[in-house]
Amino acid sequence: MLIALFADIHANRQAFEVCLAKAREAGAEQVALLGDFVGYGADPDWVVSTAIDLVGEGAVAVMGNHDCAVGSPKVQLNAHAQAAMEWTRGELGLPQRQFLAALPMKQEQHSRLYVHSDASRPENWIYVTDSSGASRSMQSTFAHVTFCGHVHKPALYSLSVTGKMTSFVPTSGAPIQLLPGRQWLVVLGSVGQPRDGNPAAAYALFDTESREITYCRAPYDVEQAAARIRNNGLPTWLAERLLVGK
Repeated sequence: MLIALFADIHANRQAFEVCLAKAREAGAEQVALLGDFVGYGADPDWVVSTAIDLVGEGAVAVMGNHDCAVGSPKVQLNAHAQAAMEWTRGELGLPQRQFLAALPMKQEQHSRLYVHSDASRPENWIYVTDSSGASRSMQSTFAHVTFCGHVHKPALYSLSVTGKMTSFVPTSGAPIQLLPGRQWLVVLGSVGQPRDGNPAAAYALFDTESREITYCRAPYDVEQAAARIRNNGLPTWLAERLLVGK
C-alpha cells in the first residue's frame, strides 16, 4: 500500500491541492495528516473541510499545536502566528472546530506511529531537530517507523538495537528503504510553510511493502497563496516567507 503523508498544511489551499493531486497521480491509497491544518495561511475553512472529507474516506489524522490553539488560548504562539490564529478562529465553523478539537495526539497502525511532534511528550509540542531529540522520540515507542512534522524541514533518523544513531537530510525524489532491525523517525517537510529554503510544498510517500519512503516536493502557485494572506489582512511577513521558503 502506498501512503501519502502531509504535515503542516497551515491553511495553504494552493499547496495542499497540488500535493494531493500529485499523490493521487502516484497511486496513493491512503492518506496520513500529521497536524497543523490551520495557522499562517488564508484558507483554514477549506483545508479543515478537506481534511474532514479525507478522514471520512479512511485517512489518519492527528492534532498539531496550531489546531490545539484554536480552542485553547493557553497554547503559546509567536506574535505573527497569534495574529493569524485570532483571524482563523473567526473563519472556522462549528464542524471544523469540533473536528480539530477531537483529533488525537497520535495514532498507531501496523507498527507505524503518526504524531505531530516529539512522540515521547506530544502534548508539549517539542521540536525534533537533532539526534538527541530523535532518539528520545523513538525510544518512547515500539513502532518501527514514526512519522512526524512540526519542524517544517525534512529529515530522517534511525536508531539501531545497540543505540547507534544515524541522521541525514533526504534528497527529494530518491526512495530510501527503511530496513528492519532499526527504528526510524521520518520528519516531514511542510506542505504549506516550508522553511528549508525551498518554497515548493513538501510531502512524502511511503510504500508499506518495500518499506521505501520518498520525500517529494511540489511547486505550486506561491504568489496566489501569498496574495490570499495579504488580501485577508494577515501579517505581511507570513506572505513574504512563502516566497523564499523560510
